[in-house]
Amino acid sequence: MTLDPLADPSSLAAASSPGAPPDAFVLTGAFWVVCRNPRYLEELTARGLKILLITPESYRDAAESARKDPEHPASLIDDIAYVDGSLDQEGSFTPGFVARARGWRGAYTVRGAYAVGETLVEQTGLLCDALGLPGPGLRATRVCRSKYLQRWYLEEFGPACLVVPPGAREDADLASLTYPVVVKPATRHSSSGVIAVDDAAALRELVLGYPEHETLLVEQKVTGQEYSVETLVQHGEPVFTSVTRKETTESGAQTFVELAHSVPNARTGADAVLLDANRRMLDALGFRDGIAHAEWRTGADGRPYLMEVAARTPGDGLVALYHLATGQPLEPEIIRIALGERASYPEPRRWTRQVYLEHEAGSLAGVTLDWPGVTPAWVGDGGMWPPIEPGAPADPGALRALLVLKEAGAPLRPLASSEDRAVTFLIDAPSPAELDALEQRVRAKVTVTTDPAAGDER
Repeated sequence: MTLDPLADPSSLAAASSPGAPPDAFVLTGAFWVVCRNPRYLEELTARGLKILLITPESYRDAAESARKDPEHPASLIDDIAYVDGSLDQEGSFTPGFVARARGWRGAYTVRGAYAVGETLVEQTGLLCDALGLPGPGLRATRVCRSKYLQRWYLEEFGPACLVVPPGAREDADLASLTYPVVVKPATRHSSSGVIAVDDAAALRELVLGYPEHETLLVEQKVTGQEYSVETLVQHGEPVFTSVTRKETTESGAQTFVELAHSVPNARTGADAVLLDANRRMLDALGFRDGIAHAEWRTGADGRPYLMEVAARTPGDGLVALYHLATGQPLEPEIIRIALGERASYPEPRRWTRQVYLEHEAGSLAGVTLDWPGVTPAWVGDGGMWPPIEPGAPADPGALRALLVLKEAGAPLRPLASSEDRAVTFLIDAPSPAELDALEQRVRAKVTVTTDPAAGDER
């Protein structure tokens, strides 16, 4: 890997002279997340770029097996580096990441890099900085991987909070907080370990139960509608920004697992204030090039409160929702930004939603759907999502896909994190009212069957 950043995209072909290291692009993240978004791989292959992937060691067997299948998206990957680390231990992936990336030096000329998922965002920021490649920037990629650093750098946007580092839990001044509060492990994702607490005694007991090495963020609970804001940024300026409305388990539990995403937000009254806060937050991060996914809540006072921000593609099915909403995929524009090329993206033209169904505890016995032309797609344990194609702006509402995210027989538990969700569907319609009606019709046609006795065996 040579330290030869892309200065002019038009020079890419000329740079690949005979005998020169081939031009390459580095993707990073969990192997299955990368493969579930095959447009990145297809876009890079069409450009003639070698595709290099850095992914955790735990995916080695699955990745090597998938690459042997010419029909699998992984067959497009030219080289994979596997790195050891753990998401709940800060910086643990960095030494292996640097060592493996340096092993490519001289074999490739890296033209761009992008973190597809949360796992290696910070390390990808280091790679882009070292090679002079377009990226969010060192501050953005470091801060976006740490909930307590977000409160440090972005204090004006967040609720009152307390940082509890390892070794300080017995002495933490938990009585100084206004209750209820929310406890968040500083480096996890997918709502893992995020729990609401009503008083200091319960909080004291809870914080002592987290692994000793984890830093905890304890913050005043903000009640109000949750949103996310997705922003394509190039040279520090927004290219495209949109608000997503979210629904979570919060109303009936102490957890905050997301149950629905609606793109775009149909209730646009708060959008102007939210978008202004989001722009100022990105400026404070010094966010340069890439996509930002920021989660906000609007408090009772009408003020937007930043819950957290990520320097990568939004998770769940949001990328598919934007494709359905606008008629164009996001991935090619993300690649253009990473290569320093001019990017653009259209405004939504349809109303879209992803819904996660709640379930009974037990083992997953079956999922049935009574809907013409659509059958459940079982995509658990690394299965690929089926193609989800958009309709025309005025087309009637449509159920685009129903996905089963677990394997048959998998244990289904109460929803404590995003990983516990089992069944989801994606819909779109020409108006918000039609979208709401379509959701209710689909819900009535889906049956999730569990075996409670098998769940009791845990």
